[in-house]
Amino acid sequence: MQTTSALFPDIETQRVQANGLEFEVDMAGTGDHLVLCLHGFPEHSVSWRFQMPHLAALGYRVWAPNLRGYGNSSVPQGLGSYQIETLMEDVGALIDLAGCSKVTLMAHDWGAVIAWYFAMRRIREIDQLIICNVPHPGPAAAAFSLRQLMKSWYVFFFQLPWLPERMLTQSKGMGDMIRASAAAPENYSEAAIALYDANAARSENATAMINYYRALVRGGGMRRQRRLGLPQIEVPTLMLWGEDDMALSIETTFGTEEYVADLTLRYFPGISHWVQQDAPEVVNVMVEAFLKGAQVPEFSEI
Repeated sequence: MQTTSALFPDIETQRVQANGLEFEVDMAGTGDHLVLCLHGFPEHSVSWRFQMPHLAALGYRVWAPNLRGYGNSSVPQGLGSYQIETLMEDVGALIDLAGCSKVTLMAHDWGAVIAWYFAMRRIREIDQLIICNVPHPGPAAAAFSLRQLMKSWYVFFFQLPWLPERMLTQSKGMGDMIRASAAAPENYSEAAIALYDANAARSENATAMINYYRALVRGGGMRRQRRLGLPQIEVPTLMLWGEDDMALSIETTFGTEEYVADLTLRYFPGISHWVQQDAPEVVNVMVEAFLKGAQVPEFSEI
């Protein structure tokens, strides 16, 4: 499978060892403030292609790993390899490897599920948290309704054996699905689409990607985290939300401020679940302001 750097020359792709696995990591910049970008399902590190060069030019060191089971990263077998606790340790090991004095965790979709719990459990100390289109588990549970149940049908479908893998590997392509549901399909080049397609077309990767959901639900990860409680997140947090999310209702964001002491929440009208790819210029302006400790403008102000 090709690397991001082969298609986007302003990004360098390296293989690194962390938490006993090999991770394929897209890298840009050389600063001492790490921005670690965690992608979602059914994506790839290439989803951060618009943010990485921008942040590197501002002096940040930006890493976007392919999470275990994605891209050319290791694909361990078995449901136990995808428990939320293990995924958090992957992130901690990558932070340790980077060795920077400051860390911002920026995450989307499944990466944001990991990031919320990572910040709550304080697996490592971070300085800032940026979340894209995944709700905090507290408000998400409070807002669970028939409407949200219908949007989340795939989570329950993914608990089945073998059938979800068959659907992924035999579908037209994950890249086309992402682009078809996007608000700005012109932002999804054929090169990016090819990486998404290749990632989901391999059977072992498809199983790994679906095992994230199985481990969280059937594997008990959600229950274990619920028993630990939801301690308030103290680090400054920026939450970016595309309002036209096909999988998550806007109601799941309501009340997030009760769980996050220092929250900045910005809504993106007309933008889909794939917020950082649909509206990269706006996202970059907001993220830059947040990283610098400045007032984050509203969507209508940019």
